[in-house]
Amino acid sequence: MEKESKNYTTISIPTPLAKKIKERIKGTGFTSLSSYVTYVLREIISSDKEENEEAFTKEDEEKVRERLRALGYLEWGIKYDKTTWRRISR
Repeated sequence: MEKESKNYTTISIPTPLAKKIKERIKGTGFTSLSSYVTYVLREIISSDKEENEEAFTKEDEEKVRERLRALGYLEWGIKYDKTTWRRISR
């Protein structure tokens, strides 16, 4: 297998911001401004990806609702908030 070489680019940020970041990372495991900024950007990108992924498909959600209705936890004709399962309206 070929070893993947790491390529880097240079990104400019305002000097006052760089100074604030350097102060913020003092005493942490971050050894440089670049390592901290890379970490923060990776976290943002991964959280965006997670937010865009649905835990259930619409079909899965309907199956869960049908099962809850069959068990008596949900009533027919009542709308529920899908995050809290609280009654929205009748």
